Amino acid sequence: MKALVLNGPGEEFSLETVPDPHPGPEDAVAKVITCGAGLTIQHVKAGRAKVDYPRIIGHEITGVVEAVGSGVNNLAAGDPVTAYFYLTCGYCKWCQTNRETLCENLGGYIGRACDGGYAELIKLPARNFLKIPDNLDWRNQAAEIGVITDAIATPFKVVRHAGIRAGETVAIFGAGGGLGIHMVMMAKWAHANVIAVEIASDKFSACLKAGADECVNPRAGDAAEALRDLSGGGVDVTIDFVSSRETLEIAVQCLGRGGRMVTLGGSGEDFSASSQIMLEKELILTGSRYATRQEVKDSLKLCARREVWPLITETATLEGAEDLHARIEKGLVTGRAAIIIQSP
Repeated sequence: MKALVLNGPGEEFSLETVPDPHPGPEDAVAKVITCGAGLTIQHVKAGRAKVDYPRIIGHEITGVVEAVGSGVNNLAAGDPVTAYFYLTCGYCKWCQTNRETLCENLGGYIGRACDGGYAELIKLPARNFLKIPDNLDWRNQAAEIGVITDAIATPFKVVRHAGIRAGETVAIFGAGGGLGIHMVMMAKWAHANVIAVEIASDKFSACLKAGADECVNPRAGDAAEALRDLSGGGVDVTIDFVSSRETLEIAVQCLGRGGRMVTLGGSGEDFSASSQIMLEKELILTGSRYATRQEVKDSLKLCARREVWPLITETATLEGAEDLHARIEKGLVTGRAAIIIQSP
């Protein structure tokens, strides 16, 4: 099969012919039609996330099952599928209570701990394949369906995790990014008032189109004050996809009474928050990781009903993947991008 192989951190893709994978007893192999290309994947390519090389990256797939192992009874050849990103155990208390992102025996991630979707075929544990609902047109909208598993599912979890209610004001930091703009969509889906916070003012029109009511450039003045003014005294929920020290502190400072701040960025930077103000306002500062298997399934159903729909603005072939990832690295892609692997 053809595959884009990474042979080292920060290196260019190598388009190679590699052996076809064959399923073990509990595995399945799927033909990959498309695979989403987002910042999570770019972190691996750039060397910011450690993997063993050589590695085939990518996880937001749309595919069709080609073969299943002898112990697999939930899939059959011909089933259209996407994938669940985390390689969870399925039996620890977190997996058993629908909080799989906290799995005690996490085996890593697709495209990092095992080869991923930038290839004509992908082998995964069968339980990591999720069937695509019948009323999603995977043949003609494969790129969009593949990215639902992250671009929609991750914000869908945040809506639940933060308890976003109709009429609340939600400020989204990094709103023009691949996850941020879908968070705008999902916050509006939850009937919130949405403020997009984004330093790239050229992405404001896309944020407004996605559902933002206001846009704020934090470099244009006192961002915390501007957000308090726009929200009538304090924001109810702040969601930070940047998660630098600067954005995290602004995200806390602009909260009103009973406010909640959710961080999803992986910068690892420390930040300061006043414990006195946290007490007086009863603030909640929390993190959110990816989504559960059920939340991914719910997101697929949500899109099947056309309540929301992912935004794909750029695609590339295997041969064009290097240039596309260069644009992702520079933050030039609004919404999501995808690699077209082959026809259905």
